[in-house]
Amino acid sequence: QVQLAESGGGLVQPGGSLRLSCAASGSIFSVYAMGWYRQAPGKRRELVAIITSGGNTNYADSVKGRFTISGDNAKNTTYLQMNSLKPEDTAVYYCMAGIETIGRPAYDYWGQGTQVTVSS
Repeated sequence: QVQLAESGGGLVQPGGSLRLSCAASGSIFSVYAMGWYRQAPGKRRELVAIITSGGNTNYADSVKGRFTISGDNAKNTTYLQMNSLKPEDTAVYYCMAGIETIGRPAYDYWGQGTQVTVSS
């Protein structure tokens, strides 16, 4: 069993910053990638940023230059530093992790989501 614990969401003014964290725990054999998705009301869930265990990253065009994803392989943790936040960044942010557990092939696990609201 794998659990993803997210933290760091909240309310921030436009132009402000937030840092999201996501820690994976459980019977983990290997973590292949961790990332963040978001879903705004009435919209589809979309990829924000993802990082592989090797350190390769990929970002949505809308956040390039403003968001930075990083990871700590030893802690099975990923961070999303969000700067210059805009009202259109308002959404529920979900952590995702591609994890192989003991006795089970790699599978995508999801966190419960954390609300990020950008508003004055």
